[in-house]
Amino acid sequence: MKRRNLWITLIVVAVIAIGGGFFLWQRLGKRGGSEETQTAVVERGTLRVTVTASGRIEPAAQVDLSFDLPGRVAEVAVDLGDQVAAGQVLARLDDTEAALAVRQAEAALAASQAQLALLQAGTRPEQIASAAAQLQAAQAAVAQAVAQRDQLSGGNAEAQIAAAQAQLLAAQADEWAAREAHDQTLQCYTVPSPGGDEEVCPGLGKPEEQARYALNAAEGSLQAAQANLDALQQSTDAQLRAAEAAVWAAAAQRDSAQAQLDLLQAGSTAEDIAAAEAAVAQAEAALEIARNNQRKTVLVAPFDGIVAAVNITAGEMAPAGLPAVSLVDLSSFRITISVDEIDISKLEIGLPAEVTVDALPDTTLSGVVERIGPAATMDQGVTSYPVIVTLDPTDAPLRAGMSATAVVMVDELTDQLLIPNWTVHIDQTTGQPFVYRQSGDSNERVDVHLGVRYQGYSQVLDGLEEGDTLVLVREGGNGFPFGP
Repeated sequence: MKRRNLWITLIVVAVIAIGGGFFLWQRLGKRGGSEETQTAVVERGTLRVTVTASGRIEPAAQVDLSFDLPGRVAEVAVDLGDQVAAGQVLARLDDTEAALAVRQAEAALAASQAQLALLQAGTRPEQIASAAAQLQAAQAAVAQAVAQRDQLSGGNAEAQIAAAQAQLLAAQADEWAAREAHDQTLQCYTVPSPGGDEEVCPGLGKPEEQARYALNAAEGSLQAAQANLDALQQSTDAQLRAAEAAVWAAAAQRDSAQAQLDLLQAGSTAEDIAAAEAAVAQAEAALEIARNNQRKTVLVAPFDGIVAAVNITAGEMAPAGLPAVSLVDLSSFRITISVDEIDISKLEIGLPAEVTVDALPDTTLSGVVERIGPAATMDQGVTSYPVIVTLDPTDAPLRAGMSATAVVMVDELTDQLLIPNWTVHIDQTTGQPFVYRQSGDSNERVDVHLGVRYQGYSQVLDGLEEGDTLVLVREGGNGFPFGP
């Protein structure tokens, strides 16, 4: 596009230069039989300084609208080409979850506000009375738990354990005696006899069998006595631990009831109220977030315009990579042109411009320079700057994307002495511009002070007068710096 703009600019300049030269040839000058007799007459006229560049017609505003939250599309309220007004609903997402979140946030805020109101209102007498009754009940529970623990740690439990210990001692004695009796039945003696010594075991047989039965019975009684004692001790220990735990639990409830009563009697502190106020503020913020999320489920038009694209369908998930709806404002248009770095310094905000549209060759639009880009762009070695020209209101059938050319009027110098650039020479020693003026039958050199030079003509500030005839004289080494 920038290369095309440059070619267009060069062509326009060439056409203007040729036309201007031809016009001047017809009206002001005359050409002799050779280049040495080419002349031009100094006349007053208008010198227009312009900058020309091309671009495309754009709407004054266009926006791609997307949902900020993922969700399923519940409604699409517009179609391609629809005219919409600012604030009009374009599409909606299913907001069931968002609505529930709002209700939860509202409930949390109400609870926080109620707690703050209670703290700010202070303690009521019935609250203190209720707390005192709870403390008394807790104290009674502690007394009952202590009594049960003490009953287990003394009295019947200790007597039962002592009896079991005595039974165990008796069973141990019986077992020892039975074992001794049994061992005696196993003792043997050596008795001398004519045939040699003979071993005699008087307890073997029925006595040993009876003693073994008695030992087994004594061992069984000992085991039973030991088991009875162990069971009593374990049961008592478990009951004692449970009773002790009950005492601790009752004491904790009593202390909590006492703290609650003390708190009610002391009333709300500034710190308590501040904490409750902070909780209310936090709940309000959470509610606002929930409401904002619910609002994000609705897509509305930010300005009056026309729907340029619709990329969503009811019942489907909203697309993540595409805008849901595109909107354009066709009430006014603009054109963005790329201006060469050589010309950009000539432009400023507010300069008038004429715009022609390729699709509407018989239409000329007016506009004004609205913005000048501060940063350059490079395209195939050409440096240029973006310039936005806003078009004045028009009834022309413009469409976004049409190719157009803007001619920005930089300056318009009226009633000025003008001469063709091909008449000007430059002194290579001093750099002084000069021309050759016809004076009778000879030509005289005249130093001139020039102003603006544009499209083949120069503004004369000093040195010449209207009606002077200038002659083209070729001199080696002087050249023609401004071109023919």
